[in-house]
Amino acid sequence: MLAALTLVGGLSLFVGVARAEPEKAAVFDFQFAKGAPTEPSEAEHERLRRTSETLRALMAESGRYTLVSTDPVREEVAKSADLRACNGCAEDFARRLGAHTVVTGEVQKVSNLILNINVYVKPLAAGAPERAYSVDLRGNTDESFDRGIRYLVKNRLLEAR
Repeated sequence: MLAALTLVGGLSLFVGVARAEPEKAAVFDFQFAKGAPTEPSEAEHERLRRTSETLRALMAESGRYTLVSTDPVREEVAKSADLRACNGCAEDFARRLGAHTVVTGEVQKVSNLILNINVYVKPLAAGAPERAYSVDLRGNTDESFDRGIRYLVKNRLLEAR
């Protein structure tokens, strides 16, 4: 009887570990959405870079995701320009990288006062829906971007499961 309980307990532990396997995700750099009233400045491009790094770090730290490097397709991504309007090219890039999920992000600049950070998470399984997360910013500063992405990940993206 003890042996049977030990076997069942061991199988339960094994099954629990199998379910806890993190998703492999390709997290691409943020891009500016088309239609901004002005061209992004160098400081804004730097904010996007830092926001991309923060998103990756928070997703990895959550333990829900294992990030795959997007470096092998970086040049191709740069040529495709808009990952949100390229007929699934982001998904194709992610598959080539061995990811199960693709994550893209964009910042909509309505004005220097009003901006939106949008993150899109698309599992690559057939028929899986894309999930979209958004946070509005007031102020075009390093601090507002940092607070915005941290809020979005903690309170929307990671809470959604």
